Amino acid sequence: MTIDFKPLIETRFQLGESPVYDDRRAALWFCDIVNRALHRVTLASLELATWTFPSEACSIGLTESGRIVIALRDEVGIFDPDNGGYERIAQIALNPFEARLNDGKVGPDGAFWVGSLAKKAGGSRPPAGALYRVDAGGEVERKVDGIATANGLAFSPDGSLMFHTDTNAPAWIDRWDFDAASGAISNRKRIARPDNTIGRPDGGASDVEGCYWSAGFSAGRLNRFSPDGKLLESHPLSVGAPTMPCFGGDGLKTLFVTSSRDGIAQEILDRYPLTGSVLVAQSRVAGSSVGRFRDQ
Repeated sequence: MTIDFKPLIETRFQLGESPVYDDRRAALWFCDIVNRALHRVTLASLELATWTFPSEACSIGLTESGRIVIALRDEVGIFDPDNGGYERIAQIALNPFEARLNDGKVGPDGAFWVGSLAKKAGGSRPPAGALYRVDAGGEVERKVDGIATANGLAFSPDGSLMFHTDTNAPAWIDRWDFDAASGAISNRKRIARPDNTIGRPDGGASDVEGCYWSAGFSAGRLNRFSPDGKLLESHPLSVGAPTMPCFGGDGLKTLFVTSSRDGIAQEILDRYPLTGSVLVAQSRVAGSSVGRFRDQ
């Protein structure tokens, strides 16, 4: 089975990340990290709206109030697109070896989960990053250590499992048991070690069948794994560095995939000129809905 992807709009972004479907606005939100921008595409009109921030806009989620929870370089805040207001709710105490925050997603517990990436040392990133949990009261918990490039957060449809990846080689996909009542995680299991053949795992999403979709960053592919880590599908994309999939639209049967041009070799950009685009396609399987941050 093939998935027929095409660009959502003509614009290409430097480091597109963290796509989130907003059912209330019938829109797709996503970040351009290095350009410090938050974007929204209204799906009916394909109109693009943009807001910029004083530091990298790393990842986002929707809130119950209708605002946006956003991770900047070293803080998490709430942004109101209706009036442009921003309120910091938590400062993240990064260690000296962490460069900035990275992939994030709202969990079934109503908290914002966000990872960091380590500063490069000798051409690679040491496992100095972490995974954090941030609630609306500003409480920050450092949940997992020993990560180089934290990515791939996604949760099973029933909220009982959390998927998480490290994109840095040697890359991995881990699965945790998740307690939606408390946000506790346990029983960590390494379910896959994707290589450059299918792409090191970047951002992720879950579908209603409990399978895990992963952007194969280094191979220009979108991969679907069983909950136990068996590779079920691997789809080639027209971009060289996909960063994250998400499901949206009617019945959550539209697939969106962001991509990055940042630091990508010229030969890859020449081979895949759409790199940096947001891709869109219809999916045979519906996505699992993502919760909203409990800010009220």
